[in-house]
Amino acid sequence: MKSPEALKAGDKVGIVSTARKISHREIHAAVETLRGWDLQVEAGSTIGAAHFQFAGDDELRRQDLQRMLDDESIQAILFARGGYGTVRIIDEIDWRGFLKHPKWLCGFSDITVIHSHLLSVYHVPAIHSIMGISFPSATPESVQSLHDCLFGKKLHYSLPVHLLNRPGEASGILCGGNVSLLHSLLGSVSDIDSSDCILFIEEVDEHLYHLDRMIMALKRAGKFENLSGLVIGHFTDMKNKDESNPFGQSAYEIIAGHVSEYEFPVCFGFPAGHEADNRALVFGAEWKLSFSERVDFVQR
Repeated sequence: MKSPEALKAGDKVGIVSTARKISHREIHAAVETLRGWDLQVEAGSTIGAAHFQFAGDDELRRQDLQRMLDDESIQAILFARGGYGTVRIIDEIDWRGFLKHPKWLCGFSDITVIHSHLLSVYHVPAIHSIMGISFPSATPESVQSLHDCLFGKKLHYSLPVHLLNRPGEASGILCGGNVSLLHSLLGSVSDIDSSDCILFIEEVDEHLYHLDRMIMALKRAGKFENLSGLVIGHFTDMKNKDESNPFGQSAYEIIAGHVSEYEFPVCFGFPAGHEADNRALVFGAEWKLSFSERVDFVQR
């Protein structure tokens, strides 16, 4: 399958929200940054629209994404924010025009629905990255990593060793995203096949017992059975339902326990997810994970 091409000066990026509502003011920093990269920017009709918590009703959000997918003058799409709502429109999207002229689709969190669908059904890569709302708070490294992805530079991350890491070496197609979304997609057409892949996961604002249940569901569905490697990002603002009766393990300890029976290498503490340091990753691309004095995670 044809992959999206690297951007060049003068190319156009569309900004759309397939989930939660967002104002033009909230994407101002993103627009200015993209223009600083010598790119044109087109905000979709979902920016500034509202239907209860959504950026317009399902039909408006579907039409806005469809138009940008079909518009050959737009070379990349940056999703404005996550929340919830993308799964409500994913099955109504016509991907035929996009497949003839694929473009980079960039985002994370609820955009896991699109990343998983593209990889599962069409084997097209996409970028897990900051979104339109993220630019004011994102670290410079996060912003630069998205720039590097869009303009065709291969990514190379060197990370400190984490105590829970399981060293080894892994190569494979990178897939994954937000645990809640991966869990919700199980059994659907958008459900990823993780065999021989490196799986990346992150999460935010979940009870620890919910996380345990979701990791168990992924495990029972075979997502760890033939995995090449596992990379764990931020698990932010995780909660005990009852502070007087804690779950007893941290998010990382829950994951480490559930994958202890497997032999694939595991890297904890990758800087991606729901925090300011949210480095870009290309899902659907080949990556290599290796361990020495530091951990190297390299796009090939």
